[in-house]
Order: sequence, then C-alpha cells, then structure tokens
Amino acid sequence: MVGMSERPLLLVDVDGVLNPLGRPSPEFRRYQCHVEGETYTVYLNSKHGTRLLALAVETGAELVWATTWEHWANDWIAPRIGLPALPVIKLPPNVRGEFGELFKTPAIAEYVAGRPFVWFDDQVWAADEDYLRAHPSVGDFLLVQVEPGAGLTATDLDYARNWLRDLP
Repeated sequence: MVGMSERPLLLVDVDGVLNPLGRPSPEFRRYQCHVEGETYTVYLNSKHGTRLLALAVETGAELVWATTWEHWANDWIAPRIGLPALPVIKLPPNVRGEFGELFKTPAIAEYVAGRPFVWFDDQVWAADEDYLRAHPSVGDFLLVQVEPGAGLTATDLDYARNWLRDLP
C-alpha cells in the first residue's frame, strides 16, 4: 500500500482552469466572491469537483490547490464545485522567474518533494518544464496546459488519468 507521502499529487489552478477566461458554456454557474474587500466574478462547473474527486480516488492521488486564490479557494471555490478543503501551496508574489518560469513553479518544486504530480494550469510553458526537470526535489511530473478560454475538459482529465496509471 502506498503511504500518504508517496501518493501522487493533482495540483489544481483556478483561473483559466476551473474558472474559464472565455465565454463559459451553460454548464457553468456565475458566482460573486468577496475576498479582502474585492469582488470577483467566477464561473464554475459543479462537474469539475466530481470529476477531480473521481480522478483522485481512481488513481490514489491527493488534490492540492496551486492557485493565487490560495486558502480562499477552500472558502469560495471548493464548496461550489463539491470539493472538500484541500491543502494549499503558498505562492510567492507574481513575478516571472529568473529563467522565464511561472512565479508558481519554484514553490511547486519545493512542495512536491519528490512525489509524482500532475499540474493543471493554463500558464505552464517550456520554461516551467525545464525548471522542474532541473530541480533536485522534483521527480516524475506531467504538466497539463489547460486552454484558458474553455477551462478544464474531459480530455485534460483523461490525459492525467492515463499518465497516472502508467506510473510505476
């Protein structure tokens, strides 16, 4: 049996992944979220929570927030799509990295601590993959670049599922 610290991780972004940046399909519902005096409009699909939970259960993976929403994702996003409170990766300020990597990438490299992971994000690029491959505490991973106009799709989830099934 795989121990908790050996389970693969499913790292999930919000904006562009669960909250598409384009015109959402009718499956999405509009919400107003109030965070530290600011109001944000988000469009969420309750099926995303069900599908992410199913993927986690089926593959033995642990869901983790990898979003600038940080702990607010547990307050505003998780309950609206049917997810429990998830661990949150603490992110640094939004400044592009020294090698062109996304500002989240170094924090993710530290967080995963050798565990295999899938990262659903709309802003991961070749520089992020290069950074992660060169980082000593990063093992196997899959970057799933979600198309931000549409958000997370069944194809994205199947891609992750197949990759996780092929892990040793």
